[in-house]
Amino acid sequence: MKESSDGFVRADQIDLKRLDEQLERHLSRAWTMEKKKEEGEKERVTREEWEIDPSKLIIKGAIARGTFGTVHRGVYDGQDVAVKLLDWGEEGQRTEAEIASLRSAFTQEVAVWHKLDHPNVTKFIGAIMGASELNIQTENGQIDMPSNVCCVVVEYLPGGALKSYLIKNRRKKLAFKVVVQLALDLARGLSYLHSKKIVHRDVKTENMLLDKTRTVKIADFGVARVEAQNPNDMTGETGTLGYMAPEVLNGNPYNRKCDVYSFGICLWEIYCCDMPYPDLSFSEVTSAVVRQNLRPEIPRCCPSSLANIMKRCWDANPDKRPEMDEVVSMLEAIDTSKGGGMIPLDQPQGCLCFRKYRGP
Repeated sequence: MKESSDGFVRADQIDLKRLDEQLERHLSRAWTMEKKKEEGEKERVTREEWEIDPSKLIIKGAIARGTFGTVHRGVYDGQDVAVKLLDWGEEGQRTEAEIASLRSAFTQEVAVWHKLDHPNVTKFIGAIMGASELNIQTENGQIDMPSNVCCVVVEYLPGGALKSYLIKNRRKKLAFKVVVQLALDLARGLSYLHSKKIVHRDVKTENMLLDKTRTVKIADFGVARVEAQNPNDMTGETGTLGYMAPEVLNGNPYNRKCDVYSFGICLWEIYCCDMPYPDLSFSEVTSAVVRQNLRPEIPRCCPSSLANIMKRCWDANPDKRPEMDEVVSMLEAIDTSKGGGMIPLDQPQGCLCFRKYRGP
């Protein structure tokens, strides 16, 4: 199509078919761009408030491994973090229903966690729901993230698990002031969760982490859930053997008082730096706790103020157990200035009433 010397276009030289094709391509391209824009806006609208930008996440080496995945060191937007990768198995190894159930549990976990804000609860940073196009950065380059893997990003706590700290001090034990402070941190965190109608359901020293100042922070909300209005809605053996309340072991309805029971076991563990029922099997513990009222042996040197809290917390009757805010008050009232722990103030070694061996 050419213009004449006077600027007019000759009609007999206009290629109408080609012009139609050009117009169609232009309109199609404009329509496609508009559709993608709308889809992008829709995706942004439907993105959950806890979802984070995967391009800002750098995953480093694994620091722990569990049933469904691993926990890694990482950096998110310049901040040291821990990254919990949930691996739900290769395609074909799990049914669609199983994967849907796990995804639902994942969403439930992060929905609970991202609303929490307390100095004794691990700070939640965000999560990424699995998608095939995700790329996670590592120190060795980028890797594709399978669609059935999701991750939770939380603050990194350099002190590790409380359980590991207690194991390190198993022979020499902890000063009484340290015992009460660790117990207070845990009690305050649980009191906060209960005030938000959240039952943790797996309270144990392995799920409690320490920051660089040895402050205890509650972690792992994998089985946490908002407390049901009807206790009959909360049933099933959820938790870890040795910490599980009798009503949970027995498959009966339970409420937040199951956490109080578990706290009582943790308190004994913090004081003794030892494991409850180390020589009993699963069936023996279950039977003895439920039918014979088995509880850990409290050392004779344990101050009555602390021993009474343990006994009240692990009472067989949930209604007789105190609320966690009452436990906080009882712990705050304990005088630690004169000692009273497994380490007498005038002796370098621990007390002799609980185990044969003592000393660093």
